[in-house]
Amino acid sequence: MRISMVSEHASPLAELGEVDAGGQNVHVAALSAALARLRHDVTVYTRRDSPDLPDRVRSPDGYEVVHVPAGPARRIPKDDLLPHLGDFAHFLAGEWTAEPPDVVHGHFWMSGVVALSAARAVGVPVVQTYHALGSVKRRHQGAADTSPPERLGLERAVGRDADRVLATCADELAELVRMGVPRSRVSVVPCGVDQTLFTPCGMRAGTGRKRIVSVGRLVPRKGFGDLIGALRAVPGAELVIAGGPEERLLADDPEARRLLAHAQRCGVRDRVLPVGRVSRAEMPALLRSADVVACVPWYEPFGIVPLEAMACGVPVVATAVGGLTDTVVDGVTGVLVPPRDRRALAKALTSLLTDPGRCEAYGLAGADRVAARYTWDRIAQDTERVYLLAGAGQPVDLAVGGAR
Repeated sequence: MRISMVSEHASPLAELGEVDAGGQNVHVAALSAALARLRHDVTVYTRRDSPDLPDRVRSPDGYEVVHVPAGPARRIPKDDLLPHLGDFAHFLAGEWTAEPPDVVHGHFWMSGVVALSAARAVGVPVVQTYHALGSVKRRHQGAADTSPPERLGLERAVGRDADRVLATCADELAELVRMGVPRSRVSVVPCGVDQTLFTPCGMRAGTGRKRIVSVGRLVPRKGFGDLIGALRAVPGAELVIAGGPEERLLADDPEARRLLAHAQRCGVRDRVLPVGRVSRAEMPALLRSADVVACVPWYEPFGIVPLEAMACGVPVVATAVGGLTDTVVDGVTGVLVPPRDRRALAKALTSLLTDPGRCEAYGLAGADRVAARYTWDRIAQDTERVYLLAGAGQPVDLAVGGAR
């Protein structure tokens, strides 16, 4: 089938670790590649954020990326993109009028707005993946939430009008139902892991004292400050933090400076090792170098890093939030702790670092769990079934919108 992915701010070709570049970019790229392996014709539409980008580019993984002219050709924070969605939708409607796809898949709420606007004009069904929900973000960030005020209402409208909605975990499913999205039109399909890259076998990035590795964008909600605070009660262990700008630029990053100052106050500065942005190719070796991978956000819509660590055969300590409660099985593949509870976090880390046998057992169980449930080929097959449920290849009854 002909599949159009809409990912307005998250290009599958972006360099990970930059602002607004993270799990969604990985998800769109890997899902598109896996669907292409199933012999589907996949095109990803993302906003042009540089004048140097080609109009169209063919990925080595078999899908095409179209850089859509919508707003100025420069990087704009995703929370400021709403005024440019009309131009994005107009471009897509022109493309799809000439050659309509069989199904459109929107990624993130703004992509859903664009996808529905353009697809309804040509009678094509729409599937929506949110990746993150404004209601959850508002609940946890409060006044610090920079989302446009229209977000919550538009998210509800997208969920109401899409033909199918994909939730990535049980927690998101419950949130969608509370938003008023009919349960009958929601399917749970998680994110996946590239098992050709993330594997227990291969190079390791380093050895030495007991090592905790944590990966993510350098923002407070990722919980790096909690890890640094807990490190005081985990004697002898080092904490490697991967994320943010390149290592040589960390001194100019406000959050990196804040974290290092916090480490100094906690008396653990000599055991906190910020390494900056780590390339996708280098990430497996870094994860394999860990005795434990810690993923301790205050909230997390899904969280790919714990799955990547599990695929590398490394036990995980994670906060019991969002999708992490689906992926990490407490007492089997790792340990779940309450968010922002430094005492529980220190206890979990110490218990694993002092028990190599349990670490090995959790690592083996994690690798088995990923192989059984979280390969991208499995995720692509599940997504393909949802496309068919949405009516891929069948015209939408414009009189009833997403109802079927």
